[in-house]
Amino acid sequence: MLDATRVQLGTGLETGAHADHTARDELRAANTSCAPMARQPEDIFDEDRADHFIRRDGRIFAGTHLIIEVEGAEGLDDEDRIQQAFRDCVDTCGATLLHIHTHKFSPQGVSGVAVLAESHISVHTWPEIGYGAFDVFMCGDAQPWKAVDVLRDAFGARDVRVKELHRGEEAVAAAL
Repeated sequence: MLDATRVQLGTGLETGAHADHTARDELRAANTSCAPMARQPEDIFDEDRADHFIRRDGRIFAGTHLIIEVEGAEGLDDEDRIQQAFRDCVDTCGATLLHIHTHKFSPQGVSGVAVLAESHISVHTWPEIGYGAFDVFMCGDAQPWKAVDVLRDAFGARDVRVKELHRGEEAVAAAL
């Protein structure tokens, strides 16, 4: 039996999240994650810097975070369908999948996350009204906007709304 402290910290739980240590360590060694590199802050503006900040239209930020709402959607209560949609997003966006975890609620609804080397994709669904709230956050060369059509198609959504955030832009500006 797990004690309350271990459960609260999320340690010792059999989720499969710890099985990918080797892959994660290889990714870190290859420097393909969003983790900061050991460089001086003034290096951040060097266009030749080997990091995963995004430089677009004279702006520098940590990553693109899309808030995607699907309505009139189907299959939002199907964990396998959601997991496949996550995989399809990862492949289409050029990202690197580390782990997927979903949870099906009773009587309906699913929450889930795909942990990526480039950040994450997450969802919370309300299938009884055909609504899904997705977050797609990616840094580096990944192309998160490609996930919008993947999610629309995966769930046959009648309507999709997207808001874009540039994460870390203020932090970069403060480093000037």
